[in-house]
Amino acid sequence: MRISIKLKFSLFLAVLLILSVGILSYFVLRGVGLNQQAQIEGLLAQHVKTVNLRVKQTYYTGTRLTPQAFMQQRGKALAAELAGFTGLQVTLYDTKGQQVGTSLQREGPAAGNPADALAYALQNKIAYQSSGDTLLYLAPLQGPEQQMGVVQLEYPLQDARSFQRTLLNLFLTTGAAVLVLSFIGGYLYFNKAAAAIGRLKKAAESIRRAEYISAPPVKRKDELGELAEGIYFMSREIDSSIAAKDEEQRKLQLAVQKLQALEQQQKQYIGNISHEFKTPLTSIKAYVDLLNMYDDDPKLLSDAKLSIAKETQRLYEMVEKVLQLTALEKYDFESQAELLEVADVLQDICSRMKGKAERYGLKITLDAEPAHIWIDKESFMHIFINLLDNAIKYNVLQGTVHLHGRVRDHRVWITVRDSGIGIPAASRDKIFEPFYTVNRDRSRQSGGTGLGLSLVRNLVEKQNGTIELLEPDGEGTAFQLSFPVMS
Repeated sequence: MRISIKLKFSLFLAVLLILSVGILSYFVLRGVGLNQQAQIEGLLAQHVKTVNLRVKQTYYTGTRLTPQAFMQQRGKALAAELAGFTGLQVTLYDTKGQQVGTSLQREGPAAGNPADALAYALQNKIAYQSSGDTLLYLAPLQGPEQQMGVVQLEYPLQDARSFQRTLLNLFLTTGAAVLVLSFIGGYLYFNKAAAAIGRLKKAAESIRRAEYISAPPVKRKDELGELAEGIYFMSREIDSSIAAKDEEQRKLQLAVQKLQALEQQQKQYIGNISHEFKTPLTSIKAYVDLLNMYDDDPKLLSDAKLSIAKETQRLYEMVEKVLQLTALEKYDFESQAELLEVADVLQDICSRMKGKAERYGLKITLDAEPAHIWIDKESFMHIFINLLDNAIKYNVLQGTVHLHGRVRDHRVWITVRDSGIGIPAASRDKIFEPFYTVNRDRSRQSGGTGLGLSLVRNLVEKQNGTIELLEPDGEGTAFQLSFPVMS
């Protein structure tokens, strides 16, 4: 059967209090009794001395008689006289143990039967015995030469015993009150301690159910308080460890998902590369076969040389951009960042692309506010050369390419807008994917590989920038980029 700790503490306290009060009462009452006995014996011994002195005085001042005759003749008078001196009942015996006088109203033996005590006292020794509420004290009477009898003093014990009963009742009532009050106080204290232990147990059960506590279950300045702090610390550490484990598990799951996505992307990437490489290689192989068959045809030889050179250049550009894109995706980008003035560098880029634009009958314009950014200059130039190259390739005759730069919200916002063929709505979400081209025939004619915008996005993100394709506003295409401004 399970017994609660509160009941165990209460029972232990009750037994401890009962034993304490009982032992204390026993020794106090026993000490009081022994003290009273010692006082009575001292008082009676003093009375015996007085009796002996009085008897000797009477014996020497009267007619000279033998001790036996003296006791027989003067016993009654002496007993009455000595009772007046001592305030006690006095009985005198001669050396033969016969009563020769008493202060009692009745004649005969005293209270009880002091025969044994009398025989002991006749041997010149002191004897006493209790009889009811009376103490009989027998002591030898000393004569001129030897013992001439025995004096018996009767001491009433009613007052002493009444005092002992009063003291006992006082101990019983006071002890009972102290016992009850102490039990109530101890019960309340132990009940508080037991309640604290119960809260500690409840906290431990909550931790076992993975319900971690947010504060110590008990606030005390003792061992229970220290135990509560320890349980709270343990709960917090377990919760932190499990949270860290869950976070690691989440990261592992995310890593697995990314690896799966990368694997799928790699498969698609390899498929796209194979497909894109196959087209120019097929064209080259076809011209090689024709040359083997008609090597004396001047026109075929000229066309073959131009086509093979064009497809070879396309393959070379494709390989270069694939290598650049792979380096960006696989390794940390190593750049030499420097303070760059945006408007000046954009002006330099427009100047470089001006010749190609004029070959296509296009016009490049620039409207940019001065702004300083912290960026790798080569990456910045590569980004906008790619964007301007695309704007030229996919533009229309007599078209325009416009660059616009403004500073807003601690960033420089640069828009590259052209008047070209635009991007269909169905292709807007895929425009930054590797090898994706809106019009494959137009891309082949212009030498496009479908890697330029993917490379541009990677470079922009590596430089803490953003790039987005704006919603069409009329004809053409517009890209908006932003970079943090150095204050």
